[in-house]
Amino acid sequence: MKRYQNLLMIIAVVALVALPLWMVQKPAPGPDGKTVEIFRGADDQAKDIIGRIAPGYQPWIKPLMEPPSGEIGSLLFALQAALGAGFIGYYLGMSVTRARMRRELTKEAQC
Repeated sequence: MKRYQNLLMIIAVVALVALPLWMVQKPAPGPDGKTVEIFRGADDQAKDIIGRIAPGYQPWIKPLMEPPSGEIGSLLFALQAALGAGFIGYYLGMSVTRARMRRELTKEAQC
């Protein structure tokens, strides 16, 4: 029974991630004729505002890798956040378990 519950949970998570990306409708082009990006991040918006404020601004450095689309950039950002959260959760769980084992060892040594 437990195995099927885990499988159902994995399927539910995959469905919750995939369905919104599959069902989203692409908006019509804007008034300037450019295609509207749905998953546009704050970095792109900041770059546009800086371009309006200081048209001659040149960035100091260039990115090492430019994702092919905004969706892939969002996916990479979400993957990075998930890996970071997993690492922090693993570290906290390991620390709690280590502290519990030390308490048990000291308790056994006192007996």
